[in-house]
Amino acid sequence: MLESNQSILGLRPGDRALVIAPHPDDETIGPGGTIARLAAGHIEVHVLCVTVRCAPMWGSRSDPATRTEEFEKACAALGVTTATIAWVDETGELDICNRRRALVDLIERHEVASLAAVRPQALFIPSASGFHQDHQAVHAAAFAAARAQPVGLKPTPNLVLGYRGAEERWSPRNEPWWLHVDTSDFWDAKEEALRVYDTQMRASGPRSIRQVQLLDAAAGSSLALAYAESFVPYRIAC
Repeated sequence: MLESNQSILGLRPGDRALVIAPHPDDETIGPGGTIARLAAGHIEVHVLCVTVRCAPMWGSRSDPATRTEEFEKACAALGVTTATIAWVDETGELDICNRRRALVDLIERHEVASLAAVRPQALFIPSASGFHQDHQAVHAAAFAAARAQPVGLKPTPNLVLGYRGAEERWSPRNEPWWLHVDTSDFWDAKEEALRVYDTQMRASGPRSIRQVQLLDAAAGSSLALAYAESFVPYRIAC
């Protein structure tokens, strides 16, 4: 159990974190254990999911209503304060890669979960290592939105961290994954959230719960921990 005054990533009870997820499940696969740990430490965690679309997938089909329900249940399992999906694409024709300016504006100004709405001390974004086109677009937009601004002009989070996607161990980019969060006490919460995603998780491979567990265990083992999540530190300002 966390002490009420214990710092996590320099954050303390009452502080706020904003997580930007390209699609439902990214917030869980990557930083799910960290989200659960922050929430348990009485730090508000707000999740902005950019889009869910109606489209065929390998192994299933993306139905917006089903995936929205999964997203809400997963965020509840992690203890998220607010969770919202910005763009619901019922036709499957939305291409967020062609909406870069709108993406930046969304992350800066969305009325429920954004830099302006949350004024977070910490921002979690997809890493630059992601090769999915949507993840690349969201990373670039979030990175631009998080640029430092004069005090009072626009919220500028002191902590900006990149998290992994499901398949990013196979990536042409090698980023410095040297910031680690001990999630040993929060794997159960992450697993519960992963199991909610019936349409997204697979029996084997990088999208299997077992593989996610092994990766978190591998990250923890180098630190003599049961589980950990690793991040790319884009900004740390104390």
